[in-house]
Formats: sequence, structure tokens, C-alpha cells
Amino acid sequence: CLTSTASDENYLLFFIRRRMSSKRQTDHLERTASNYRQHALYPAQVCGIMSESEMVKRLRLAVHPGFSFKAGQWVDFFIPGVEKVGGFSMCSSPGLLQKEGVVELAIKYARHPPAHWVHTMCTVGSRVAMRVGGDFFFDPSPSDPSVDLLLVAGGVGINPLYSILLHTRDLLHLNHASGGKDYNIGSAHLCYSAKNTQELLFKSSIIEACREFPDKFSCDFHVTQQSTDVDPHLQPFLNHGRITEEELRAHVDPQRTLCYLCGPPPMIEAISKTLMDLGLTKDRILFEKWW
Repeated sequence: CLTSTASDENYLLFFIRRRMSSKRQTDHLERTASNYRQHALYPAQVCGIMSESEMVKRLRLAVHPGFSFKAGQWVDFFIPGVEKVGGFSMCSSPGLLQKEGVVELAIKYARHPPAHWVHTMCTVGSRVAMRVGGDFFFDPSPSDPSVDLLLVAGGVGINPLYSILLHTRDLLHLNHASGGKDYNIGSAHLCYSAKNTQELLFKSSIIEACREFPDKFSCDFHVTQQSTDVDPHLQPFLNHGRITEEELRAHVDPQRTLCYLCGPPPMIEAISKTLMDLGLTKDRILFEKWW
């Protein structure tokens, strides 16, 4: 767990001065200029690196004690010596931050400088700085009415939705410990589409959550370009082809459903239209497509 020191303050001043002297906003900052973001910029240190797939690395970062976020939010990601500022959604739950003082980011390989740095230069011990932002999150209060979540992800758009799923699981644990006095938690169904099963991130953990709470969690994985045999443990959850209107219809109740979408913009636009055709109002369809 990081604590504030004079060196940390000087480290953060480096980022602030560099950002103020920049003549042009970077891509991520431009695309999210109208989104909410915290004022505070916090130091962080890489304390773990894992390969989530051939193209995706998961970073585990120890953060400053003042760092906080809501499930579904992202960070401005500042890297020493890299002018571009990254934008990555948290794929861990706020509960992990509270317990261990760490957050996780799953970052796909790209030539964009921040992602390229993660895949080619980042090591355990690397120091960065992060600032939380985003209006796309799930943060219910104990007094809020129960809702049923429909989570629809495409590709690496799973990151914020996986954070929301983990947060919902944490709330269910709290609710069970209190005898149902803390939160009104409904169900959560995940529709997750990728090219093939290798690109379905967090699939084992998602299945584990569904088996832990079979009356609350369910999921359907979709693959559009699968060319190899599928592992037997995935078979019960797997569909070939895109997410269908019939599947969405089975999980839409206009009075109870709250839908979170994250993926390629054309996918979000098409599914949003389908959901509205099924009777879901715009205020119950939340999406993230800033990249």
C-alpha cells in the first residue's frame, strides 16, 4: 500500500506540469473531456503483471490510500516519459481495493503509446500516476430499490462490466452476512461477445460467480470466429454468432432491468436500438464507448 511522501508529491508535480505545458490534449483526454473526473492525481506502483490472453496483460497496481473508485469507472493513466495519457477501465472491484489496497487493469496490446508501454516496457516496480473518472458505474445504496442488471460486453469492453459483476458479488456476500439487511440485490445476466474463446477475458471467474450464485448470476458467451475446439467446461455457456434479440428479450423487464453496455460503438448503437424496441427506456440503458 502506498503512502504519501515528499518524493511522491514531486513525482505528481512532474505529471501536472507536463500536462499544463502540453499544447494539445491527448486522445483519451479529448474523448472524455465532458466526463466527470476526480481532481486528485495519485501515485501507483505496479506490483503484478499477468497474461490474461495472448493480447491482453492484466496489471495489478498498489495505490495511494486516498484512491477510490466506483465499479465501472476508468483512470487517466500517466506514464513517466510517455506524452500520451492512457485511458483504461478498472477490471477489479472496489472491494479488492478496500481489502488489499490494489486495483487491476486489463490492457490489450496496441501501438498507442500507453498500451504499447504496458506490453513492452512495464515491469513490476514501475511507477505511474492515475486519476479516476467516468459517469458509467454501478454504486447502489442500501436503501435503493432492487434492479436486475443486464451487462452486454464486446471484446475488451468486458473490463468495466466485470468490475460491476465483481462488485455485485461482493454486495451479495455482504447481504448474506447481514441476513439480507444491507442491499436489495436483484439478478445479473452477462452477454459477452468476442472473436473466439481465447479472447473471452475472465471467463473462468465469470463462470465461478455464476455457479456460486446460480439464482442471481447467469451468462452467455458468444464467439463469432471460433476455429478450434471448445473446452468442455465452456460448452454450457457458449453460443456461436452474435448476441441475438431473442436472448436480450429473455432478460429485459422494462420495470426492473438496468442495462450496462460496453464495446465497439456500432455494437452499442445496434443493441441500444434493440433494447428500446423491447421496451427499455433510454435512462435504463447506460453505455461506455469513448475509445
